[in-house]
Amino acid sequence: MASFIVVLIVIVAILLGVVVLIQNPKGGGLAVGFQGATQVGGVQRTADFLEKATWYLGIALFILCLISARWFTTATTVGGDDAPAATEQPADGGATGGDAPQPE
Repeated sequence: MASFIVVLIVIVAILLGVVVLIQNPKGGGLAVGFQGATQVGGVQRTADFLEKATWYLGIALFILCLISARWFTTATTVGGDDAPAATEQPADGGATGGDAPQPE
């Protein structure tokens, strides 16, 4: 499941980069090719599509990153499985040293 989320993040990030690079900061970009006012998908519609695609891909990337952060933090434990928990007692009943008197 984690690898699936990582693959989705990579795909969305690549698509977001492509959509951003298609846009022209001065309002041209892909919309420059549609100069005629009689075009069905004219300049305004292309610019609207690219802007909406940027927003949707950005939101999708943000949500996928939050999901992956939650997935990876709950999938791993601090210290690993071989480290004893703080509530576990030693096998000899707790007399392993410290202030306990030593036999002579």
